[in-house]
Amino acid sequence: MKIWCASALLVLGCAAFFGGCTGSSVRAAVTAEKDRKAAPDFELKDATGKTVKLSDFKGKVVLLNFWATWCGPCKIEIPWFIDFQQQYKDRDFVILGVSMDDDGWKSVKPYIEQKKINYRVMIGTEELSTLYGGVDALPTTFLIDRAGRVASRHDGLVSKSDYESEIQNLLENKTIEKSLKRSALSSGSLAFIRPE
Repeated sequence: MKIWCASALLVLGCAAFFGGCTGSSVRAAVTAEKDRKAAPDFELKDATGKTVKLSDFKGKVVLLNFWATWCGPCKIEIPWFIDFQQQYKDRDFVILGVSMDDDGWKSVKPYIEQKKINYRVMIGTEELSTLYGGVDALPTTFLIDRAGRVASRHDGLVSKSDYESEIQNLLENKTIEKSLKRSALSSGSLAFIRPE
């Protein structure tokens, strides 16, 4: 997997201090309910060795996040996701983190402990990446509705408020027809592609 890092310090600073850049932004709409496609099911082991199947979470809103320990924008999002898991855990909401680190649990388990990640984390595969349309940039995040259908996909860093808005609307079973403002670089969303 290749990663391109454009103006990382500028964007990271902007995202950290202002919750995202507001310059030339990209708009992304949550898919209308009638047009949503089923999220591909998968089965992976989490950090405790327990099996995680996406289909076990039908009836819940799922935030599925592909990330890595070396990914700068992922480091910004993870504290938000920890907050979301705590805030919405009693409202049929769950976060599943899929690490794409090449060395697997060697890097990921210490990272989970250090950051006190309170949601389930698994190690992803190229096969899973392909099932989800190719995860070529990190972070890549999917919001999956209660029926197990993909409601939105975000490639790169978006603002915490955009995630909150989408989560709340999906929890309330509201279809979002309007476009949501996304944090972005003037050339597109911030994403990192690992150099070989």
